[in-house]
Amino acid sequence: MMHIAFLTPEYPHPKVKNCAGIGTSINNLVGALNKQQLKVSVFIYGQDTNEVIRQGNCTLHLIQQKKYAFATWFFYKKHIQHYINSIAKKENIDLIEAADWTGMTSFMNFKIPLIIRFHGSDAYFCHLEGRAQKKKNYWLEKLAIAKAKAFIAPTEFAGKLSQKLFSIQNKTIQTIHNGIELQQFHNPNPEVYEEGLLLYIGTIIRKKGVFELPVILKKVREVCPNAHLVLIGNDSSDISTQSASTWELLKEGFEGQNVSYLGKIPYHQVQEHIKRANVCVFPTFAETQGMVTIESMALHKAIVNSNIGWSQELIVDGESGFLVNPIDHQKFADRIIELLQNNDTLIQMGMNARKRVEDTFEIDAIAHQNISFYKSILQRK
Repeated sequence: MMHIAFLTPEYPHPKVKNCAGIGTSINNLVGALNKQQLKVSVFIYGQDTNEVIRQGNCTLHLIQQKKYAFATWFFYKKHIQHYINSIAKKENIDLIEAADWTGMTSFMNFKIPLIIRFHGSDAYFCHLEGRAQKKKNYWLEKLAIAKAKAFIAPTEFAGKLSQKLFSIQNKTIQTIHNGIELQQFHNPNPEVYEEGLLLYIGTIIRKKGVFELPVILKKVREVCPNAHLVLIGNDSSDISTQSASTWELLKEGFEGQNVSYLGKIPYHQVQEHIKRANVCVFPTFAETQGMVTIESMALHKAIVNSNIGWSQELIVDGESGFLVNPIDHQKFADRIIELLQNNDTLIQMGMNARKRVEDTFEIDAIAHQNISFYKSILQRK
């Protein structure tokens, strides 16, 4: 039985401190790999305590954050390395997969092959946002990249851009989408929704295009005065202004408009908001794939989405959603208005969106692609 490991700072479990897109995508894949009778170990660093949690063929290893007299960033990495190598030997782990963000695996030397999945490095996001990256972050990510045997990218766009940014040569970069468990996304009444409700889900942060929304909403409401916007997601600091709260900056632009910010809410409640939405809007400038877009599509929702790079691999423009550059406020608004005013188009696009997810992002098919790739890497040992 093949035994695969993942190294991550987040995962959806009550005893784990944080979970966001990386943790969710790993969890989706872990479940599908278990269904294919693979053993999985998930090493979750930066936690409050050390604990081993066994869940059938999946074992979670919570690794406590440690502090050292100096160079904690280095010695904690070595602590994680030694722990993983000891477990890998004891439990016959075949390979380990880690994310690219801030080069966590730099200075780690594993005794099993390392695959890095391009969830989105700091270099990647800085490039898309057009801002300078700290030299230390690039150095750490470059070191981590050098230690990987191969790479997985959730979109071809993310893979090619990462290859260019890190000058990757003579190593395999395989495109495998992040998938979802479709049985967890069921909307029996897609024709039932709250008229005029526009929904944004994601971190309240500049790179997600949230500062485009006030202008877009104003243009929509000039034609559809019942349009109202709900935002769901964590607030964050703003890198451009150094403000502690992006929402505090953003809400000034929404003055006089019908807008509600719900903050972060439990994951099971998010689906209910998606089902209630008339149209979902995602004007992001920086993603590697965009899981919330796919989840909304799976729930039969018509979407107006950014048209940048990766998104063109998610949506067929005009068929399973609309793709628009977020800075083209008028066109973005026009696409929303078109959906608000044409129920037949809205429902048909939602049906096409669900079909697109079934054909392209179903997790069991995605799991088979991952397994085939893992086997190909192990054959090179």
